[in-house]
Amino acid sequence: MGKDVIIACDFASAEETFKFLDKFEGKKPFVKIGMELYYAEGPSIVREIKKRGHKIFLDLKLHDIPNTVKKAMAVLSRLDVDMTNLHAAGTRRMMEAAIEGLTKPDGTRPILIAVTQLTSTDQETMENDLLIKEPIAEVVMHYAECAKNAGLDGVVCSPLEAGKVHERCGSGFVTVTPGVRFADGDKGDQKRVMTPEEAKKIGSDYIVVGRPITAAIDPVAAYERCCREFIG
Repeated sequence: MGKDVIIACDFASAEETFKFLDKFEGKKPFVKIGMELYYAEGPSIVREIKKRGHKIFLDLKLHDIPNTVKKAMAVLSRLDVDMTNLHAAGTRRMMEAAIEGLTKPDGTRPILIAVTQLTSTDQETMENDLLIKEPIAEVVMHYAECAKNAGLDGVVCSPLEAGKVHERCGSGFVTVTPGVRFADGDKGDQKRVMTPEEAKKIGSDYIVVGRPITAAIDPVAAYERCCREFIG
């Protein structure tokens, strides 16, 4: 599987999104549509960006009872996105139900990945807020193994954990890693971060990059820098 840089299009409207994407003349970067944009514009934003030729990671992080997630995934499968996700904390049965809903009659489906622990979560907040006392690295590995056993393709995890996920779950198990920042950039609210070059060395398959590209003075140059550092 080839490595790729996914741009987090965390915008509040279609107008802002297309203004940003129009800067990429002749390029069709892989983009992430998250809750903010999807809830603002609905499925039409997915269809329009797809029509423009972009691959799409639909980042809605489903987490509900198995039957509800199954039905929701069946609806999302009609949007022909390339990747989508859910929370591994929803249990193995929920993840299995998600695959059932996402798989089309011809047997095809998008890449389905599970969120282990959000990159804004550290050991202290996990213990105090979630009452999970195990080391965060072991929690992530356990969630990753549950996702693999449920039949998922991979996980969203910190770049700090990507290499260990591959060791535990195999090299073919996809790691999608947010929390990537340039060495000379601002970490924002991410607590577990890494540079594109470091993410490449540790074995991330995809990196998700938001503000270092979208808030850059020259977003196209920032995207190209990311690709150089991560893909080579």
